[in-house]
Amino acid sequence: MSMDQRLSLITLAVADLRSTRAFYIDGLGWSPAVEAPGVLMLRAGEHLLLSFWDRDEFEAEVAPITTGPGVAPLTLAHNVGSAQEVDQILDRARDIRADPVHAGEKREWGGYTGYFADPDGFRWEIAWAPGEVNDIVLP
Repeated sequence: MSMDQRLSLITLAVADLRSTRAFYIDGLGWSPAVEAPGVLMLRAGEHLLLSFWDRDEFEAEVAPITTGPGVAPLTLAHNVGSAQEVDQILDRARDIRADPVHAGEKREWGGYTGYFADPDGFRWEIAWAPGEVNDIVLP
């Protein structure tokens, strides 16, 4: 039996679940899908949850977290239908004091992207990617 090619949850360990909740729910205006002690889950797609898990509880179940200089070697991407939408979302991130926020730029591959960090430093790419990628990921 082969494993289905899909992703069900993305789980990020966070230092302060309360500030993470404030950033995503109060700041970005997202809605919680599941809340339980030590965890907050947000619907991120038709069959996808973005889960924020209290760091200590994460480490107790999964493994100790390694840390070091720099950023986590991953990005979370939110694709939109235009370069203007990229700028609007980056402006919203600035309004809620996301730090850092990198302005949108036209990329050599033809798209337009910018970045912001959540309270734990996870980087969100806000992207307009005309063509095949947006055709796949946008509703």
